[in-house]
Amino acid sequence: MANLKTISHDVDICVVGGGLSGLCAAVSAARHGSKVAIMQDRPMFGGNASSEIRMWLCGARGENKRETGICEEIEMDNFYRNPEKNFSIWDSILFEKIYLEKNITMLLNCSCMDADCENGKIASITGWQTTTQQFHKVNAKIFIDCSGDSILAPLTNAEYRHGREARGEFDESIAPETSDSHTMGMSCLIQARETNEPSYFIPPVWAEKYEHAKLTRRPDLSDPSENFWFLELGGMGNTIEDTEELRNELLSVAYGMWDYCKNDPVVAEKNRNWHLDWMGILPGKRESRRYVGDYIMTQNDVRAEGRFEDIIAYGGWKMDDHHPMAFRTDEPPTIFHPAPSPYGIPYRCLYSKNIENLMFAGRNISVTHSALSSTRVMLTCATLGQAAGTAASIAVKNAITPREVYTKGYVSELKETLMYDDCYLPFNRRTVSDITSGAELICDAENAENLRNGFDRPIDDEDNGVYADLDKAIEYRFSAPQKLSEIRIVFDSDLNRKTLPEGEVKLQRDMIHNRPLSFVPSYVPKTMTKAYKIEAELANGEVVTIADVSNNYHRLCLHKTDVEAVAVRLTPVLSWGEDKSHIFAFDVK
Repeated sequence: MANLKTISHDVDICVVGGGLSGLCAAVSAARHGSKVAIMQDRPMFGGNASSEIRMWLCGARGENKRETGICEEIEMDNFYRNPEKNFSIWDSILFEKIYLEKNITMLLNCSCMDADCENGKIASITGWQTTTQQFHKVNAKIFIDCSGDSILAPLTNAEYRHGREARGEFDESIAPETSDSHTMGMSCLIQARETNEPSYFIPPVWAEKYEHAKLTRRPDLSDPSENFWFLELGGMGNTIEDTEELRNELLSVAYGMWDYCKNDPVVAEKNRNWHLDWMGILPGKRESRRYVGDYIMTQNDVRAEGRFEDIIAYGGWKMDDHHPMAFRTDEPPTIFHPAPSPYGIPYRCLYSKNIENLMFAGRNISVTHSALSSTRVMLTCATLGQAAGTAASIAVKNAITPREVYTKGYVSELKETLMYDDCYLPFNRRTVSDITSGAELICDAENAENLRNGFDRPIDDEDNGVYADLDKAIEYRFSAPQKLSEIRIVFDSDLNRKTLPEGEVKLQRDMIHNRPLSFVPSYVPKTMTKAYKIEAELANGEVVTIADVSNNYHRLCLHKTDVEAVAVRLTPVLSWGEDKSHIFAFDVK
């Protein structure tokens, strides 16, 4: 080791792990002015969503419950740039979210292997980068572990849990009677492609053999969402230490299942034109270590809708508790226990109970196994990452610890910042600026006041938006000249994208799995506003253009400015398919 180089990095915030939670944490912290390093042990970002694993993005269920913020920004990039749902393009979209942020140092192929701690605080971590054969030492004020497996827990002696709590510990009705070390397992996924020609498959000699009559769960290749998630193992052992052995067993299972699809006499003819397009060799994990924070969220918190004062994200997936024996049991592979959508998740679940400057986001937050069965899905994890990155930037800016963001009263700032950044927080209303609320609103559209009501999506029976005519200005006029620094607009990205209009095909998922011949490319939601103009009227009557946008495909649009104006106007010009522009917010500050 003496002849190997060590490169040092001095940053405000270090993120370990580059899945969706780590990506969103790093981007959010960087956008709020912090200097960030992100250490990722894979050659790409995305984690379970990347082309290495290819798990779909799941989140809150129900009408208008889709997560927004950075994760919605990414999905809109994908609709625009990747209508064919190509995983190489998807990888590039995730990569550029980090690559294009000037405040982020990117350390790919770099595995965190050591941490220097003193008096309950992390001073630095060190990673080994396989491609350059160099060590990277990162000194930071705050560390955010988004590694999934919580690598900083054993390296720092941070408190953590592993396995299932006993039913009586937190009075959780879906927990087992006694505690154990069992977890949900991991899966190697499969993708198939239908063509006009038959394909043949000769299995490897080490593939398992399955018979139609003995299978309790059979894949349906005609279902575009079929990704063989139920090929799952590892919950009875250790999903960290046993990963290599489990990967070998999972590949034997996966190739055996494809052998069944292609060669079993009951289904072979139906599947004759289906080709093996891709086989996952890196297992996707569901559960391992979970940190202990100032609060441990439980099944009962989920069921009670999580109405915490420090809510910073939300879930809405059912409590989807996979059997620890998974594919090796004849029982159902998972049980969907009821859960409300949405339910809130508190900030106190995102920082360590005993390590002063350690935060975390993703499937490793401070929850019980039962609550984890819902909070672990990736769109929930992405919003947790954005919340952690935003909170860390507030802590750095004010020279306080992550805990002190809560104890010293900065949670209101955290929540307002998240909502301004288009992270919906249930049971909360975003505060509208005094400039916006005090202006005269000139707009012919029905329910024009929705533009400044503090709700940026439909909620229950309230649309909370305005259907504005194209080429017709919406104006805020001020009683005296106002110094303007930013214009904020929230458009409609169709939060109910699973809807199927007559004669069209809309894909609910961000990426496709099995690809049938009937596959139809996706498109930017037709509800989105494509072109718009922002103008300011000065005190002398002169009109200046702040923004003239011709190819928008994002929901949240922010425009910096430095003008003193008596009025500001937003004129929607063109949508991606609708005859009006659906706008949820028009704010000035």
